Amino acid sequence: MNLETVLKENIDLFTSIGNDPTGGMTRLLYSDSWLEAQNKLKEKLEEIGLSTHFDEIGNLFGRLEGSTYPEETIMSGSHMDTVVNGGNLDGQYGVIAAYLAIYYLKETYGQPLRSLEVISMAEEEGSRFPTAFWGSKNFVNEAKREDVEAIADFKGVKFVDAMRACGFDFKPEDAVKRNDIKAFVELHIEQGNVLENKNLQIGVVNSIAGQRRYTVILKGQANHAGTTPMEYRKDAVYAFSRICSEAIRQAEEVGDPLVLTFGKVEPKPNTVNVVPGEVLFTIDCRHTDDSILKQFTADLEDRMKEIAEEMGMTIEIDLWMDEAPVPMNESIVSVVEEAAKTEKMDYCVMHSGAGHDSQIIALHYPTAMIFVPSIKGISHNPDEATTLKDLVAGVKTLASALYNLAYK
Repeated sequence: MNLETVLKENIDLFTSIGNDPTGGMTRLLYSDSWLEAQNKLKEKLEEIGLSTHFDEIGNLFGRLEGSTYPEETIMSGSHMDTVVNGGNLDGQYGVIAAYLAIYYLKETYGQPLRSLEVISMAEEEGSRFPTAFWGSKNFVNEAKREDVEAIADFKGVKFVDAMRACGFDFKPEDAVKRNDIKAFVELHIEQGNVLENKNLQIGVVNSIAGQRRYTVILKGQANHAGTTPMEYRKDAVYAFSRICSEAIRQAEEVGDPLVLTFGKVEPKPNTVNVVPGEVLFTIDCRHTDDSILKQFTADLEDRMKEIAEEMGMTIEIDLWMDEAPVPMNESIVSVVEEAAKTEKMDYCVMHSGAGHDSQIIALHYPTAMIFVPSIKGISHNPDEATTLKDLVAGVKTLASALYNLAYK
């Protein structure tokens, strides 16, 4: 197998399914292009001799039965959906890589001792409906029917109707979680610039950062920009600027891997000649250590309240996401690191600042991740790209790790 040629052909093939006329890719859960991509992958898996099936909600599986320990399964894959107008690697690269790694191992070494399985998860991004990780949460029996029964997409199409139109439905409430998964390895583009800046081919991921997200509303007093002296103002933008600058300075003092982002800012009335009386803003804070994450954000909440009180304002703080960090399994991480060494890759052990299906699966099965570089750290964008050489390096590392897990 010429891995470089076959990998490029498959990326080009699946990229053609869901091409966005404005550039990039749009392949949303339970859309026509999503279903076409899943069915095309099913064909490809069957062509190389894997047995395939969809589960009730549309996760696709391709299985190569083990000869000695068939009841022990080594799994790899990722998600097939994209963001709106996204790139062509986020998600589908990990699915294609798992398919090709197992194809290569089957051709080279024959039947494994343990079963090898590809999973193409139905959805991770949350780009069509207000829900995320639908594929992986269903896989581990964490999904809740009541969370999606009443939701609809931006065109008013109900989640349930879209799912059933594709031929899928909810899992039965008494579905039993699988107990045969001995390892899950997900290959993904980094979506950041750490590997590129370090001139490395492979990232061995040992944890996924926890996230806390807030929506904050500061209320001062709107007033005339010309007739209100500075000392009498209750300027909500000024209060926000104090909070933002102090918090970012403190985040820089804590240092890596803490990251802090004020991503959305909406002042009111947002016009040139009125002192802004209200600001709505968001905060995204991440760290791989839950205690540090919680302490930093608790201190930030206290300081925001102090600044609001000092300036005669009210503040509303809504913590609407509180996801703990998820460590990867040490044994599987070691297997991946050994694979990187075997394949003579330049690599580092690192954490993931972004969320992935692996953070859901790792709470149930031994899990690790592999990263390949993202050019300029760009992702969720038509300019998302990784060199073919690095994409091949990722598949080789994955194949080597799966060999160690399934053939030894």
